Parts: sequence; structure tokens; C-alpha cells
Amino acid sequence: MLNLIRLAAAAVALLPLGAATAAAVEISPAIAQMYSDVSAPPPTANSMLVCYGFECRRRMMLDFTAADRNKITEIMATGRASPEAERQAVQQAVLWFDRRVGPVIGTDKRVARADFRYFADSQNFDCFDTTRNTVGLLLVLQEWGLLRHHRVGDPRYRGNIFIGQGPHNTAVLIERASGRDWVVDMWTHGYAELPDVMPVEDWLKLD
Repeated sequence: MLNLIRLAAAAVALLPLGAATAAAVEISPAIAQMYSDVSAPPPTANSMLVCYGFECRRRMMLDFTAADRNKITEIMATGRASPEAERQAVQQAVLWFDRRVGPVIGTDKRVARADFRYFADSQNFDCFDTTRNTVGLLLVLQEWGLLRHHRVGDPRYRGNIFIGQGPHNTAVLIERASGRDWVVDMWTHGYAELPDVMPVEDWLKLD
């Protein structure tokens, strides 16, 4: 397992003036590189960057309110019983995120599998955006102690032009008991639809 490194995200726009420095979250080198590639801060215990517009060309900072935290905690409480239940709760948490930011940034009009060919970058996520957003949300859940049966893994990639498989990235959860990797992929669905959650080995076979 990759050694974890502790990174603190700098305070950025939309944080209230005079706000205390946010607590750092633990991230792996691979996740740190994912944020570094687009000169973006990783999440803190209080906020996360939301990427949209394809490859994080458009951005907003989501500062979690007390109401946000209460709602997410309520959602994740439904998954305490088992790893399967927790994965279902994670689906609902991602759905909550989609509905939370969509009306603010315009992605409530987004479509499934959007990329540069759609041109409507201002209202869509590509898979780079959804991977960063989902990883960010999962890291916040982990920081808040809401992931009992899983931990956040490094994003995974697929793409093989020889079998007609296009390039695609996704966030990953690792089941603690079994060590099995599960993808959490919202790019393949439109606004306010549940993300795909499936074993990585099954995801790698899809087009």
C-alpha cells in the first residue's frame, strides 16, 4: 500500500475572511498528483474543490455548511450495517453532491459521458472532473469518519483502442475486510442519477 502523505490545502476564494485554517486530509501520492496536475488544492475537512468545464477548467469551492454535514451524515448512517449497505449510501451521497452543486454551477443540465465533443463545457463534467469531484467527496467522508467499511483508493484508468475502448478514469473505494476495489463512477450517468458502483475488474471490461 502506498505510504500516505499529509497535505494541507491552502485557503482559497469563497472561504470567509478570518476563517481558521482548515484541517488537512490524508491523501496518497497518486491522489496528490491528480490535484497537482491541474494546480488544484485537495479537500480539507471543511471544503472541497468542484471541477467542471472539462479537465477542471472551471472551478468552484464548496464550503460545507452545518446543514450539509448533517445531511451527509444522515445519508451515510444508512450504510453502517455492511460494506454493501455502505456502497449504496455512497451512491446516495454522490447523488446529494450532484444536486447540491448542479443548480449553483449549471451542471444540473449535464449529460452522461460528456467530453470535449459536446462543446457545452460550462454545464458538463468530463471523466477527469467527475473523478476529482468524487475522490474529493470520498476523502471528506473518510475525514469525517463516515466510511466504516471502506477507505479511499487511488483512481483507476481504462482505455484500449485495439478493442474499441475509449480512455476513462474513475474514483475507487477499497473494501477494508476483503481488500477488493470498487469504482464509484458518476460520469456514465446524467444529472441526479445514481453513479455506477461495481468491482474494478468488471468496470475495466466495459466500453
